[in-house]
Amino acid sequence: MAVTLSERAATHVARYIVKRGKGIGLRLGVRTSGCSGMAYKLEFADAAQPDDIQFESHGVKVLIDPKSLPYLDGTELDYAREGLNEGFRFNNPNVRDACGCGESFNV
Repeated sequence: MAVTLSERAATHVARYIVKRGKGIGLRLGVRTSGCSGMAYKLEFADAAQPDDIQFESHGVKVLIDPKSLPYLDGTELDYAREGLNEGFRFNNPNVRDACGCGESFNV
């Protein structure tokens, strides 16, 4: 499988990388946190790490560390605006349960 970006998410990331003036893509991962056990990590990547697994969606690279991939495999990252709120949304088929605040999940 793979980790993908929706067209909206890829467009947002590409624009932000241009605005930053540097970067090769987006780094996704997971960390132990929150009331449900795991939380997403999301940051712009300026360089690839030797063990990174790379995917590409709509011209944007997505880099994932090998330990996070089993939790993220099959995930689509979307970017949405609802009223005054905007941000990334993880459509992760591996999630069994999420906390009420939406900050953490369990697989």
